[in-house]
Amino acid sequence: MNYLVIGYGNLLRSDDGVGQLVAEEVEKWGLSHVRSRALHQLTPELVDEIAKSEVVIFVDAIAANSKLPSDMTLEPVEPNSTEPILGHRSDPQSLMLFAKALYGKTPDAYQILIPGVDFSFGENLSPLTQTGFEMALKKIKEFVCHSSIFV
Repeated sequence: MNYLVIGYGNLLRSDDGVGQLVAEEVEKWGLSHVRSRALHQLTPELVDEIAKSEVVIFVDAIAANSKLPSDMTLEPVEPNSTEPILGHRSDPQSLMLFAKALYGKTPDAYQILIPGVDFSFGENLSPLTQTGFEMALKKIKEFVCHSSIFV
């Protein structure tokens, strides 16, 4: 299998940068079948790389509803069935729609959303998001190293 991990968010807004930090850590693993991209935001230019992948994992922060790191969500990403977001910024569903429209196929795709509580200016993760960061890395490693499915 050929995997692409795309982590995105703002590294200067504390917990918002967790997606990029996950992608950077995955890159350090040096796995030949896993590519990783750490980005400030999703853009349409990613569609070619997405279409060439068998599995894509998007990683981002989400405002926490509680104080539990176990609230990390994992969900499949399907192509947006309505109008895609146009412009310089996109979302995972729109990128999947573009891949389907331009290449006639989409990879299996998942989205990991890590809870965050601190989106102020800064470069440190809150304890909640740090735990979610570690949980996300564990899930990704299980998936790409053991060909299991997300549970």
